[in-house]
Amino acid sequence: MKLRLFGLSMVGVAGLLALPACKKEEAPAPAAAAPTREATPPAPTAGAGTGEAAAPAAPAGNGVVKGTVSFTGTPPAMADLAPSADPACDGRPEKEQSVLVKDGKLQNVLVRVKGPVAGAPSAPPSEPVVVDQSKCTYVPRVQGAVAGQQVVFKNSDGTLHNVRGVVGTRPLFNVAQPPSGAPVQKPLPADAEVLRLKCDVHPWMTAYVVSNANPYFTTTGADGSFTLTGLPAGTYTLEAWHETLGTKTAEVTVKDGAPAEATFAFAATDAQAKQ
Repeated sequence: MKLRLFGLSMVGVAGLLALPACKKEEAPAPAAAAPTREATPPAPTAGAGTGEAAAPAAPAGNGVVKGTVSFTGTPPAMADLAPSADPACDGRPEKEQSVLVKDGKLQNVLVRVKGPVAGAPSAPPSEPVVVDQSKCTYVPRVQGAVAGQQVVFKNSDGTLHNVRGVVGTRPLFNVAQPPSGAPVQKPLPADAEVLRLKCDVHPWMTAYVVSNANPYFTTTGADGSFTLTGLPAGTYTLEAWHETLGTKTAEVTVKDGAPAEATFAFAATDAQAKQ
């Protein structure tokens, strides 16, 4: 697909025109994948409405880990987003979304089993994870992927977006997506633990794809809860990752037929330490 920069009356186009010229990008449709067994189904309210892709296949274990991620103290105030004259952005959040706390529970925390898991598939799933752009917002904001898995970017908006992928300070790609254009697929870099996504046309847009060595991960919803299922019996290190508050770890022993519990607590001081 040959990308064309065309006249737009929306605010922010000038910033996009300053970007380096985009290379021709091919937008192959995501490869169809056979139905797989969900490894980390969300709790009843966790991830609801986030557009999170189906979890990848996992070994046939019977272990379950359930828990919550809480926030203690006063959450940091979220800044107001700059006004947008783009009608496609109507309905977007009015404030920055990096720290979302409701009733003391923390949303958008990626909870995962760290390190290799005996019996886990050696190859990444053929089904890609999906990042949508809806109302000038990346959906979901935070999700996991198995190392080496493909990532598909969709544009459900009637406006131009660009998806700029960054690992740390290293730029990886920058692709433009016309209004309601065809999806674009990119591989998750093998050396990238956290892929950050930005849109230069709408600079408040941010999302993260966290790479993991195994398929046991999930993202907390508004109630801060998480559930990991299908784990073989054993002792594991769990990590809770947040985009601005850092990480917390806990050790958990999983037994067949006996659900294990784990809790994590972040605090206002964690946010101060990251600044």
